[in-house]
Amino acid sequence: MAYTKEDIIRIVKEEDIEFIRMQFTDIFGQLKNVAITASQIEKAVNNEIMLDGSSIEGFVRINESDQYLYPDLDSFTIFPWRPQHGKVARLICDVHNPDGTPFVGDPRGVLKKVLEKAKKMGYEAFNVGPEAEFFLFQTDEEGKPTTKTNDEAGYFDLGPLDHGEGTRREICLALEQMGFEIEASHHEVAPGQHEIDFKYAEALRTADNIMTFKLAVKTLAQKNGLHATFMPKPIFGINGSGMHTNMSLFKDGKNAFADPSDPRGLSKECYAFIAGLLAHVQGFAAVTNPLVNSYKRLVPGYEAPCYLAWSASNRSALIRIPASRGMGTRVELRCPDPCCNPYLELAVCLAAGLDGIEKGMTPPPEITENIFQMDEAARKAAGIASLPGSLEEAIEAMQADALVMDTLGPHVAENYIDGKKKEWDEYRTRVSSWEREKYIINY
Repeated sequence: MAYTKEDIIRIVKEEDIEFIRMQFTDIFGQLKNVAITASQIEKAVNNEIMLDGSSIEGFVRINESDQYLYPDLDSFTIFPWRPQHGKVARLICDVHNPDGTPFVGDPRGVLKKVLEKAKKMGYEAFNVGPEAEFFLFQTDEEGKPTTKTNDEAGYFDLGPLDHGEGTRREICLALEQMGFEIEASHHEVAPGQHEIDFKYAEALRTADNIMTFKLAVKTLAQKNGLHATFMPKPIFGINGSGMHTNMSLFKDGKNAFADPSDPRGLSKECYAFIAGLLAHVQGFAAVTNPLVNSYKRLVPGYEAPCYLAWSASNRSALIRIPASRGMGTRVELRCPDPCCNPYLELAVCLAAGLDGIEKGMTPPPEITENIFQMDEAARKAAGIASLPGSLEEAIEAMQADALVMDTLGPHVAENYIDGKKKEWDEYRTRVSSWEREKYIINY
């Protein structure tokens, strides 16, 4: 929807909206908000709501803390799960400095910069469709999450086996009320695992939608006494949760990835985009797969792709080209997980693809056989490298990739790496239950 300031001021009055949440995202992908009352709405739409940036991790130091929230008026929506009296609405905001310039640490601004570059290269749209998976777990007497699912369903199962079905339906209905177009919603491979796919949109809107989607899923699960988690690998031995990301570039109203004269129906730009992703994916893995836990999902055998290869149909490859052609031609990157910061994720993916186009890169040959079944020698012979094996390796690869560092900018890159190193250190020095079970008796 396209809203003017006047529209929003009027709707707040007419709809009896009591609170407006001014939302923004920190560099680690956590949704933050400043809640204001309806009386402040004029100040809000005129970019006059302030924020103390020093209290947000990775934003600014205490001596330069004042920042302003500039709402994206088109993101205005009412939360359908809040009471009918005293409704709550939200606006997604960009963060600006007191002098009006965009704040360099704002992830939304990082993505906007890369989109600007794509426009200069003649691409009017970068369309993205995410497929975010999550688990619904039961909670205990104290309301804390367990890893019990009360659900024996499998992929696409329905009915009495799937106890999360009611919650999933509620989430879909709430999202539709907020303007989402839900394309598919189904049970995933593992017990308690679900996927809801919403229609692709232009990248900035998609990143906003992913943040809204995560909020809706968590809020409505909690309302139903369940805990929703986007953690990539909550349980050992079963599939983890990914967020496959489908991407396409548009030029002059046409899909720039489509070329009917090519045997696979793909354009030179599409091949170059794939090559760019493959060239930088090790360098941006710390962004697409940001947690210690992310690398427990990226292991062979659970449908998670960890090998650097592409294919038109092979699901063991990191990059797949779904069957649809013409306007629907797209590149699917299968490694990201739903814990990533979607603004930074889409920024690095687009930057990598554009780098491939600018440099006229060509991808390695397509791999059609099941990579999981190849041994190391066969993979080596085919020139198939793999993703970093841990968050520590991913941070090192990121620091070595000038394009990724440059895309994020010094402020975000330094703070991000700093935060991730702390996370890795904490993990490295913590004694786990696995260690106790393995060693406490034998030694």
